[in-house]
Amino acid sequence: MGLLVRSLVVLLMILLSACLPIIRAQSRSSSARVLDSVLQDYAYRAFVRPRTGVPFDGTVPANLTGIKVSGMRLRSGSLRSRGVKSYKEFEIPVGVVVQPYVERLVLVYQNLGNWSSTFYPLSGYMYLAPVLGLLAYDAVNLSATNLSELDIRASINPIKIHFSNVQSVPDGSVARCLWFDLRGNVNFSNVVSKNTCATVQQGHFALVVERTAPSPAPSLAPAPSQVSHKKKRNTKKIWIIVGSVLGGILLLVLLGMLLVCLKKYRRKKKMQHMEKASDVGEALRMTSVGSGKAPAAMVTRTQPSLETEYAP
Repeated sequence: MGLLVRSLVVLLMILLSACLPIIRAQSRSSSARVLDSVLQDYAYRAFVRPRTGVPFDGTVPANLTGIKVSGMRLRSGSLRSRGVKSYKEFEIPVGVVVQPYVERLVLVYQNLGNWSSTFYPLSGYMYLAPVLGLLAYDAVNLSATNLSELDIRASINPIKIHFSNVQSVPDGSVARCLWFDLRGNVNFSNVVSKNTCATVQQGHFALVVERTAPSPAPSLAPAPSQVSHKKKRNTKKIWIIVGSVLGGILLLVLLGMLLVCLKKYRRKKKMQHMEKASDVGEALRMTSVGSGKAPAAMVTRTQPSLETEYAP
């Protein structure tokens, strides 16, 4: 039983380790989506006297100090035919298509500043610049909240992001472009030019570099015998885990076979008992009845007589 419990614990740990990245991604995506909804509201509040093609900077609450938000209202046809040469760090070319079609839309700009790693944590990487967001919403009602994003795609040339205030890249490392889509999925790509990334869709973007662990000092390098011993110990642990799992499965199979054999044994004993009881019972005398035979009692209490015997 102890081996079975250990096997179940090992299987549970394997399943938990497989599901943990998914749980973390869902948690990160949900908090970021809530932030998008909040920033859309504050971007729309900046449109006191809205003008087409002019960015209006919004004011975020005190608990989000460090985040910048802005909104720009555009006509869908003008966005597709003219683009936007400069909207903060974004350069939007001609040929950007909006789906579903709306007459007017608002492009909400986000600069998450020092909140970048809070809403978009990324293990193993370091941000060289804050996370920037570009999301499109319907502009039919500038007082609306909790709006769903429109889908914008560059059909001719990609949208470019020119990052500013970029930290220097550590020696031996290479900067990479990072894109978070609206589902929280992470996508990497190469830098187009110095501090510039490209995309064909909306989302959140950053410039990152992979963290490198410091090289150990030569004096701390493990000896070959230590490496071999560690390798053997790891191999032994793996075989223990595999053996525990296989042992648990084998134990379940043996337990099932034992139950089947016990059931067959009890059925056999019951049949033997019934046969023995039938042998001990009293046998009935057989008598001829016509052309066949039938059981008859050994003694009758009343002797049979003909009705004519009582006739006068």
